[in-house]
Amino acid sequence: MTPPGRLLTFPALAEPGQLLPAREQMAFTLGFHIILVPFGVALTTFMLIVHLRGLRKNDAEALLLARRWSKVAAVLFAVGAITGTVLSFELGILWPGLMKNYGAAFGFPFAIEGLFFFLEAIFVAVYIYGWDRMPPWAHFWSGVPVPLASLGGTAAVVAANSWMNRPGGFTLTNGEVSAVRPAEVFFNDAFWWEFLHMFLAAYIVAGFAVAAVYAVGMLRGRKDRYHRLGFLTGFVVAACALPAQMVVGDTIARYVFDKEPAKFAVIEMLPRTGAHVPETLGGLLIDGKVVGGIRIPDLASVLAGFRPSTTIQGLDAVPVEVRPTVAQTDIVHWAFDIMVGTASFMFAVALWFAWLWWRRRDRLATSRWFLRAAFLCALTAVVCLESGWVVTEVGRQPWIVVGHLLTRDAVATHGDLWPFFAGVLAIYLAVGAAALWVLRSMKNRWRRQGDDAVSVPYGPEHPAGAHPQGVEGAVS
Repeated sequence: MTPPGRLLTFPALAEPGQLLPAREQMAFTLGFHIILVPFGVALTTFMLIVHLRGLRKNDAEALLLARRWSKVAAVLFAVGAITGTVLSFELGILWPGLMKNYGAAFGFPFAIEGLFFFLEAIFVAVYIYGWDRMPPWAHFWSGVPVPLASLGGTAAVVAANSWMNRPGGFTLTNGEVSAVRPAEVFFNDAFWWEFLHMFLAAYIVAGFAVAAVYAVGMLRGRKDRYHRLGFLTGFVVAACALPAQMVVGDTIARYVFDKEPAKFAVIEMLPRTGAHVPETLGGLLIDGKVVGGIRIPDLASVLAGFRPSTTIQGLDAVPVEVRPTVAQTDIVHWAFDIMVGTASFMFAVALWFAWLWWRRRDRLATSRWFLRAAFLCALTAVVCLESGWVVTEVGRQPWIVVGHLLTRDAVATHGDLWPFFAGVLAIYLAVGAAALWVLRSMKNRWRRQGDDAVSVPYGPEHPAGAHPQGVEGAVS
């Protein structure tokens, strides 16, 4: 620990030349892919919710939404498959030290993820193909495995990531993994909280994104039942998930305080160990001191241990050779503040929605300021998601496997990774642009077809007991 009054120093070790491009590429590809994950988990759930409503109530608009959302989900699944596959290859190319030394343990969750990926691909194809070709209820049940498989794949990836934060389930002999206990690797000490956090985040991001699409339509004058149903399905789920997510996030923060004190010190941007620690909003770490920002007295200690006298370990307690850098500290601290700030904004809009629903339900479609705020929730949800992953990934530095393997020791040491990064960047941008073009083309075609008075499979014109074969109609 640094004596009082002595300047807190940070490591200035020479980094391998490949570390920066490897980090930049991993950050970009993971940040791109993580946006797609919520739609695999949650959009397919919304699809089944409106599909079920359509079957039970012969609701034409609900069935139309289910059919269209299934096609959007298929496009996003294809993009996710491409970006996820690239990520898998990157682990071996960019981080050979990780795979060589800990691949026997770290690779197990990815093997499970591969199985869920194939299940999801199979049932996505069956469900999409099943429109107009399968009996109504058989078709509905063929879609149920899709969000379940996506959730299983997400759990596997979260297991791998949480294992890097709290490694366990393996035995080291002479520095090498000699025995692996798969259940302990997968269900590691940090798994359940990280998984629940990501599960709720998926429904928040996808819910607000879906609601934003129909909020824009209502702002442009399309206030029919089709748009209201699409908006409410996404927004209500996201708004209900938000309070639970805030409770989970608060619990995780205390878990990090107990189990990962170095990360907690970075989150709080706390140079020195002490009690009565204020909560600092914003600010920068300069010469071992916090400069700027808004300080709320004692709040960090209260949030961590429920009393102002709670002692929080600072960065001075972290050995200098594995101490996070100033830049890493600033990034994680700001990412945490942004995550909390955006979540607070979304929660305020959710409360606004609850008030409108209680007092003036008829104003939901006409309150333009509320609809604008609902649209902004889609953007802030993505920012919140990305910020949370920055806290998780950068907050672990300088470790890639905490306590066992430094990031600098895991990176590739041969060749030049910058051209590889440029190639991956071009691929991702091309895939992203193509996906946006396809989705926009689908939207324009659906708008020309209209949102009501259309023929839908086993809708009011075709009751569920009289399934029409091969009816494509206006919703194809």
